[in-house]
Amino acid sequence: MSEVPVVVVAEGRPLADALAGTDARVERVAPDAVVPDALDGARIAFAVGEPALLAVARHRPETPIAPVAAGVGRYDLAERAAGAVVEAAGDGDLRTVAHPLFDVAVAGERAGSAVADVTLLTAEPARISEFGIGSTDGWFETVRADGVVVATPLGSTGYARDAGAPVIAPGTGLVAVPVSAYAMHAHPWVLRPPMSLSVERDEADVTLRLDDEEVRSVPPDAPVDVGTNGSLSLVAARQFSTD
Repeated sequence: MSEVPVVVVAEGRPLADALAGTDARVERVAPDAVVPDALDGARIAFAVGEPALLAVARHRPETPIAPVAAGVGRYDLAERAAGAVVEAAGDGDLRTVAHPLFDVAVAGERAGSAVADVTLLTAEPARISEFGIGSTDGWFETVRADGVVVATPLGSTGYARDAGAPVIAPGTGLVAVPVSAYAMHAHPWVLRPPMSLSVERDEADVTLRLDDEEVRSVPPDAPVDVGTNGSLSLVAARQFSTD
């Protein structure tokens, strides 16, 4: 097997033991120093921790990403599997799955992109507002809650799951779930993109968050259009499962 160029994005010196003795040619990069050029030519980008995963994913690389301890549940690779990932890449046997990327606009003005989730949240804790969730087939629902979160399959393992959403598989769509809903029987919804969110009542200030970043405020009746634009290639963790 020829030498496999690998980028490890993390603080410190992770994966040293797991990559020792492999044919990996390793370059280490801190999450806040990730630029597209750092990923060019790499066969794999190991992203250790959530900040590293978001930093790599936001550049939309063609390089397959291997999340390690990134808090993405079934999509996380065990650190001890890193050597096997490198070997599979060198042998041309590395399997990947595609995860969509969000593109978001507010009232027709682009607000940004997201990897995991899009959230509308009241600016003050425990301040309920009313939110609308709609899809292009004409379906529309409102919910009284502290907020609403829409997640990709990758994001469904995080905040959305904590709010009561199911973990969904790649290719199944997006999941939307209210945050601290006022009604006892509010349920999550699995929808096909594109979809839209809205603030239905002027009762509390509402902010838009894209992944871990607060982007802007959202006034009532301004449509928040949530679409997908491209995808990430993630190493299929199941290929290296030891369960």
